[in-house]
Amino acid sequence: MSISLAFFRKKNYNGGMENLLRYLETSYTAYQAVENAKTLLLGHGFVPLKEREEWALSAGGKYFVERNGSALIAFTVGSGKGFKIVASHTDSPCLKLKENPVTLSEPFKRLNAEPYGGGIWYSFFDRNLKLAGRLVREENGCLRAENYVSDFSVVIPSLAIHMQRDVNEKFAPNPQIDLLPLLGMDDVEFSALLKDPVSFDLYAVCAEPPFTSGDGGEFVSSPRVDNLTSVYGSLEALLAGDCEAGVNVAACLDGEEIGSRTFQGAGSDFLKNTLKRIEAALCKKGADWERTAANSFLISLDNAHSLHPNHPEKCDLTNRAVMGGGVVIKGHAGGAYTTDALSSSVVKTIFKRAGVKYQTFFNRSDMRSGSTLGAISLGQAGILSADLGLAQLAMHSAVETFAASDYAELRRGLEAFYRSAIKIDGETVEIG
Repeated sequence: MSISLAFFRKKNYNGGMENLLRYLETSYTAYQAVENAKTLLLGHGFVPLKEREEWALSAGGKYFVERNGSALIAFTVGSGKGFKIVASHTDSPCLKLKENPVTLSEPFKRLNAEPYGGGIWYSFFDRNLKLAGRLVREENGCLRAENYVSDFSVVIPSLAIHMQRDVNEKFAPNPQIDLLPLLGMDDVEFSALLKDPVSFDLYAVCAEPPFTSGDGGEFVSSPRVDNLTSVYGSLEALLAGDCEAGVNVAACLDGEEIGSRTFQGAGSDFLKNTLKRIEAALCKKGADWERTAANSFLISLDNAHSLHPNHPEKCDLTNRAVMGGGVVIKGHAGGAYTTDALSSSVVKTIFKRAGVKYQTFFNRSDMRSGSTLGAISLGQAGILSADLGLAQLAMHSAVETFAASDYAELRRGLEAFYRSAIKIDGETVEIG
């Protein structure tokens, strides 16, 4: 399932939650996330570009380019030098099907799958799961990729407590034994079920619809909160107004959950090459990529851990993020997050001027930090950067939770960032 163009054309883009929830529900994998993003952008006049073709860009133009069906970079062109980039990732933890996926356990058929990313795997048991991703077909001597979502569900059934009496004391799912979805009992071949593709990238993903909770409906729970709230927030902010200064960029990259070192990930040349091509296409007096990069700013947008009400001891003593506390600015001494004093000050100044709530986050010093795509992106393109995100609970669970009010703050903060004129001169930054 993907979102129709009519859906985007009839909806209001003034911060309503319905658009985000629809995106979370239907963007089962990175392929659907990019497909839905393309529909959104096309509905708002963005022009598609292709990497293999020459680019003709103009001031005031709106464009996007995709790579491998699961990564997309959209941008709008203003006047002057410098990029204002928001980078997020389109993938989430799930189970990836192997080739020849059907394994028999008479009379049942199961799907041989392996973990994609670091999921909380027990949360995937007894859930409504769909098969989604892409198929590659041969047509008239050409290979063509197409997105796919199954019209049926699969489930990973738990073992009854009567057969594992200690399940509530200790249970660590074995991925080769316990995480194989139950496909069915009939004799239909799997390839025939898919209408005989040459190959596929398919995943078992949570298909439960988003829902609100709390006595005031203040919490939102959904699959893929990490990190499609960031993807959609960056796209909505990009659509919110005209770009006056520099080039505004929403970079939606794939592969973060497995290290970003993929053809379409933050560790690839996709972002750097795109920025350099924009620079070359717009600069009439000769491109000067290094000077433009030195006057650019990147927000690495990936979610943060909220204080858990049952386990407050897991949080830092003085920098604990809380759902409802506003946009999170993340820091780490070891460089897991890219924020430093200068980049943090830039974000805080922009947010203060716009009246956007923000808070700071550090991990406990005796706990291993997570990481984001920001540091990997900077290995390809050296740009002043800060790590931001929403505070959320149950990160990498099949269903995750965040505060609706925080998403509204994120939208306003990103819009303010894109409106700002940022001039960087070493350790001096002017924000207009």
